Amino acid sequence: MKLLYFAWLRERIGLSEEELSLPDGVITVQDLITHLTARGDGYASAFCEPAAVKVAINQDFAKVTDPVTDSDEVAFFPPVTGG
Repeated sequence: MKLLYFAWLRERIGLSEEELSLPDGVITVQDLITHLTARGDGYASAFCEPAAVKVAINQDFAKVTDPVTDSDEVAFFPPVTGG
């Protein structure tokens, strides 16, 4: 699985992207966030306000209840507005 981090999530985690083998028991986006949060302080800080984090799976907006697979590209980013 390819993970992408944008804006302040990237800053807090210290990475713009990484590869991750889907851990056992990680089935949904929420499971993935829970797993990432346990990886360290930067991740915990990035995901400390879940409502402030948006997610896309394979470039389509997703919900935390949506499933994830090893072949997915999952992007995490703050809410965006048009101008």
